[in-house]
Amino acid sequence: MVDFTVAICTYNGAKRLPDVLDKLKACIESGRRSHPTLTWEIRIINNNSTDETQQVIEQYQTQWTPDVPIYTHFEAQQGLAFARQCAVEQAQGEWIGFLDDDNLPTENWIVSAYEFGREYPQAGAFGGLVKAAFEDTPPPGIERIQSFLAIVERGNVAFQYQLKTGLLPPGAGLVVRKDAWLSSVPKQLFLKGRIGEVKLASEDLEAVSLIQQKGWEIWHNPQMEISHKIPESRLQLDYLLTLIRGTGLARHHIRMTRLTPWQRPLAFLIYFCNDLRCLLLFWLKNSSQIHQDLVTTCQWEWLRSSLMSPFYLWSQGAIYGESSQK
Repeated sequence: MVDFTVAICTYNGAKRLPDVLDKLKACIESGRRSHPTLTWEIRIINNNSTDETQQVIEQYQTQWTPDVPIYTHFEAQQGLAFARQCAVEQAQGEWIGFLDDDNLPTENWIVSAYEFGREYPQAGAFGGLVKAAFEDTPPPGIERIQSFLAIVERGNVAFQYQLKTGLLPPGAGLVVRKDAWLSSVPKQLFLKGRIGEVKLASEDLEAVSLIQQKGWEIWHNPQMEISHKIPESRLQLDYLLTLIRGTGLARHHIRMTRLTPWQRPLAFLIYFCNDLRCLLLFWLKNSSQIHQDLVTTCQWEWLRSSLMSPFYLWSQGAIYGESSQK
């Protein structure tokens, strides 16, 4: 077993992967200087790509340093949840750091994650700072919805996420203890990711919620930092509405995974009433801007899809957030 696995899940990432791998080269040099005995590997999960992703990976393998090997695995089942499960099963590291193919880590990202894991032995997962790298000028007010783009900065002080708050780290740059994942997360999550006509998101939150439910600590590690590249296409209204709708429709499932079966009926009523109240208040305050202002329209969609979430999920066969079994 090695100390750390970097798992990169990619779909048609031929043009994006080189930037991530070039950043990881800097991580190698940083690790050699500060932790010469640190052992780690890179595992790239090719999630059914149809472009030249595999050729790009193989090209890097031929010129890569042998002390930090690059492995590649093909996952035919489309969806980030399947790709991450594949990564966990293949990883040899005690810790697994997930990077998407548009996540660019700083040179101390590996070392910071490794040191944090050693300092907090009860941690099952932790996230860091995710900063935006917009390729075009974002619309005014983007900070109100940037968390849907996995842009999350929660301060420069480490803290433990508490179950009662419902707050969890983002999936971009998430680091998990392999044993915690294998003992807590079923091989098939209910949320599979945005696949074809199915647009339910938040599969990363489902996995971390289950790890937390098993008693593992979930932390914020401010020493880990990545830049998340956001192309202009992801700032278009159609894309944002699809993204936010999928997150909102999955919200009931995430909420229910945190509760025991006897708590769920009452919690449903409380959440429903609160969601309805928030929707009505938002409409009274912002009705003139809905469908006129991009950010306001996205906020409206979040509230609307959150309210619809339990009914949509029940129509899909979900019963109070029960995940698939192992």
